Amino acid sequence: MSRTSQKTPFNHLGPMAAVAGPLFPLRALLAPVVLLAGLGACALGPDYEPPKAALPTQWSAPLPQSGRTGALINWWTRFNDPVLTRLLEKAEADSPSLAEAWANIASARATLGSDESAFFPQITTDASFKRTRQESMGMATIGNTLSGSLDASWEIDLFGKVRRTTEAAGARLQARIDDWHDARVSLAAEVADTYIQYRACRLLAQAYADEAGSQRQTAQALATSVAAGFTTPADGALAQASAASATATLTQQNAECDVLVKALSALTGLDDPALRTQLAQGPDRLPDPAGFQVAAVPAQALTQRPDLASLERELAAASAEIGAAQADRLPSLSLTGTVAKTGSSLQSMALSWGFGPALTLPLFDAGKRAAAVDSARATFDAKQARYENGLRTAVKEVEQALVRLDGAARRTDDARAAADGYRRYFEATNRNWQAGGASLLDREEARRNALGAEITLITVERDQIQYGIALYKALGGGWTPDAPARAPATTTPGGTR
Repeated sequence: MSRTSQKTPFNHLGPMAAVAGPLFPLRALLAPVVLLAGLGACALGPDYEPPKAALPTQWSAPLPQSGRTGALINWWTRFNDPVLTRLLEKAEADSPSLAEAWANIASARATLGSDESAFFPQITTDASFKRTRQESMGMATIGNTLSGSLDASWEIDLFGKVRRTTEAAGARLQARIDDWHDARVSLAAEVADTYIQYRACRLLAQAYADEAGSQRQTAQALATSVAAGFTTPADGALAQASAASATATLTQQNAECDVLVKALSALTGLDDPALRTQLAQGPDRLPDPAGFQVAAVPAQALTQRPDLASLERELAAASAEIGAAQADRLPSLSLTGTVAKTGSSLQSMALSWGFGPALTLPLFDAGKRAAAVDSARATFDAKQARYENGLRTAVKEVEQALVRLDGAARRTDDARAAADGYRRYFEATNRNWQAGGASLLDREEARRNALGAEITLITVERDQIQYGIALYKALGGGWTPDAPARAPATTTPGGTR
């Protein structure tokens, strides 16, 4: 048997038989009860120990190199984007996923309270009044019967079944709290990622709009030149085709931006007009957030992930349930007592009482309880495998985010230089074309190169921020084990929100 941290040695189970007090001397009656109660300090099943994670000693991907770093917690404030901050606050204040996670916390807390109640006596009472009429040989007799009783039962937790059950419920409550934090981190990352995509989408749309406007002006100028006979019809057709293509690309890009608005609306709960008003107040640029510190040791970094903490608590609960299943195979002892008064009137009611222990021995159940132990062990093995898989997944997510972030950071300077060079080349080619020294084909090729380089730069800058957000989420978003969960701001008729 193993020791547990629970101190209360008693619990309550189902119905037990009572033994009348006058049949045995009180001392002789209570002696075995006290002896068996002492056994209640024992609890079956393994004493849980957190698993030792088989993690690499260091990250194989390069860590972010930035002169501006800070902690993960409240990283969003370093985006210096008030619109993003307001959207994050609105999403958290009215999030169905957080409300569901909070309801799961409330359910787990209620389960824990129910399991803890088994440590205490269970007392019930009832009262009745009956009026009867009997006829015999033409004569009627009317009588009254009054009765009242008080029943109590208290099961001694001999082998720790209640303590192990309560231990499991406590671990699951903490797991649900960790799930709430994981939902909060995921929500913040999703809102920020969608917002960054929207800002990049608007920048791309602006680039396409400038391009489409320029193409229309060129097509109109060439149409006049073709009509005057100074330009070949082929060059005019090329200009018209380029203008139509640019307009189609702009239309598609604007549609993608509208799709992202709908996604933000679903995440924040804001209706479309209100959300667009909010977005219009933001800058027409991508944020430039500071980096954040990443622990070089994976075991240290992954302690910040609430989803891994939840998996570990589920593993602890499964371990405790093995002991509860083992204890269920052994005898159970309870103390029961009854006090009753019956009579035809309040003055004539007679008192009766009974008190004594009852021992229940499971003799034959066709292997049901043994199967329950095997099932509990199998559940523990499954939870352990899930925890180990969660560790591997977490390492993979951090490593991938580090690789992508490093690649995007190294590409940004080259993309910026390419965009600047292609833009200057187009401007030179355009001046040369206007002076008659270059063909329209040369000009259009230079324009396409400049637009492609600008799009690449916007895309790389967007990707760098998105990979930073992915790394933020992979590292747990600044969560700490002692961080409290918060109830949703809104309420429902059920009272859980």
